[in-house]
Amino acid sequence: MKAAVHTRYGPPEVVRIREVDRPVAQDHCVLVRVHATTVNRTDCAYRAARPLFMRLLTGLTRPRRTIMGTEFAGVVEAVGGGITSFAVGDRVFGYNEGAFGAHAEYLSVPENGSIATVPAGVTFEQVAPGTEGAHYALAFIKHAGTRAGQEVLVYGATGGIGSAAVQLLKILGVAVTAVCATQHLQLVRELGADRVIDYTAGDFTKDEQTYHAVFDAVGKSTFGRCKRLLKPGGVYVSSELGPWAQNLILALVTPLLRGRKVKFPFPRDSQEIVRYLRTLIEVGAFTPVIDRHYSLDQIVDAYRYVETGQKIGNVVITVPDY
Repeated sequence: MKAAVHTRYGPPEVVRIREVDRPVAQDHCVLVRVHATTVNRTDCAYRAARPLFMRLLTGLTRPRRTIMGTEFAGVVEAVGGGITSFAVGDRVFGYNEGAFGAHAEYLSVPENGSIATVPAGVTFEQVAPGTEGAHYALAFIKHAGTRAGQEVLVYGATGGIGSAAVQLLKILGVAVTAVCATQHLQLVRELGADRVIDYTAGDFTKDEQTYHAVFDAVGKSTFGRCKRLLKPGGVYVSSELGPWAQNLILALVTPLLRGRKVKFPFPRDSQEIVRYLRTLIEVGAFTPVIDRHYSLDQIVDAYRYVETGQKIGNVVITVPDY
């Protein structure tokens, strides 16, 4: 089968389309013919092994997992022994961080993994980006203790995580203030934001309103800058470690103090979460935002674009029949 392979760490150019062995459906696994996947920040981080300590997880000198790709959507091609939840021909989608492998024609996924059936009327390209950003956003919401009636500011509201967070917060009944650039103000309003701040017109941290939580969905701010935006006992959550990994340190220290605090969630992957997202997509309550489409042969260009930091929502990769 064709796959996007990287055998060393580095920039997008280390990725090559190669012929590799097709996986098989082991017991309690399904073999998916992948029709759509994505390139996201997670893929970029693992491909480049940045921050450097990631090599403890990915391999010290070279990557243990040579085929990236966390999100997938496609058709069940074969099933292993003991499978009861899926059948050949089922349209499925899901998330496979850790094992990866979605940047390929075929992917083997455990039956009890983060996989669910695709809602009727939804294409593979529409549903493939429905898990990565959303599961991070759900982790933000859970760890911040966010509930209906609260007020939350989302910085980076047009990225994969931020655009999902705005929608998921509104489903929960939260008043959302979204921060984005001028050209995307209408988009975040359409996602459901109650207020929109244009960060190109001024410093959003000088907003006079205060919030129960601030979600930095792009990791470009700090607790120090955003602290004044928080109500007493408010929570700051970021998608990145921050300068000198300060968000990890602050997540340990600030809960011991009375007042505003930092939390650094480690998202949980589960079939329950993917099924929940499936339900939201099916009823139209959550729609993954898509910026650009590339084919698997163009995946290096997709990586380059994602790493500009300018993508809106998600970048989808279609996997053709070779």
